[in-house]
Amino acid sequence: ELCIRDSDYLARNLIAFFKRDYRKVAQLHIDSGWVPAETKVNDFEAAIRTVCEPIFEKPLKDISFGQVLLRLFQTARRFNMEIQPQLVLLQKTLLNIEGLGRQLYPELDLWATAQPFLERWMRERVSPKQLLRNFQQQVEQVPHLSQMARDTLERLSQPHAHNAPPPEWKGSRHDWLGRLVGAVLLVGAAEVGLGQQLEAWPAWVMLAGGVFLILRR
Repeated sequence: ELCIRDSDYLARNLIAFFKRDYRKVAQLHIDSGWVPAETKVNDFEAAIRTVCEPIFEKPLKDISFGQVLLRLFQTARRFNMEIQPQLVLLQKTLLNIEGLGRQLYPELDLWATAQPFLERWMRERVSPKQLLRNFQQQVEQVPHLSQMARDTLERLSQPHAHNAPPPEWKGSRHDWLGRLVGAVLLVGAAEVGLGQQLEAWPAWVMLAGGVFLILRR
C-alpha cells in the first residue's frame, strides 16, 4: 500500500508527464529525496526526455501506462534512485490492469481516463475540506503531547550514572527552566514526526517553541 507521500509523488509526476514537463519531473524527484540532492537537474531532465519523448509519438491509446512508469524507474536508477518494493508492485499492477482492460475494451485509453482523475485527486488533497480533515486528525494528537512532555521530563530528571553531580547552569532558574522546556519540546517534535511534512502541525509548533526557548537570552 502506498503512503500519502508516495501517492502524492506519483500523482505529481504523472501529471507532469501528461504535460511533457520533464524538468518538473526531474525536480520532483530531487525535491522528494528519491534521488540525491546534488543531482544536476538539467542532466536528469535530459535523460528523462530522451527515454520518454518517443513514447508520445504514438497515439495515446497505444501508450502503456505501466511501461512509462517502468522507464521512469529505469532512468532514475542511473541517478542513484532506489526503487521501493511498493512502487514495483504498483507498476506490475498497472501492466496487469492495462492488459486485462484492453482485452475487454481494445480502444481503452487509460491515459485519457487517468489524467482528469489525477488532477481532481490532487485538487481535493489541498482543498479546504481536506485540510480541515487533516487538522481535525492532528487535533486528536494534542492530548497525548502533554503526557509525552511529562514522560520526557521524567527521563531528563533521572540521576546521572555513578551519582555524578548534575551540570551547573549559568543564568537564573527561570532561564534554566525555559531551556529545559525547550528541550522537551524539541524531543516531542521529533517523536510526533516531522516526516509527515506540513500535515504534522503539532510537531512544527513544538519545534518552533523549543528552538525559541533554547536560543532566547
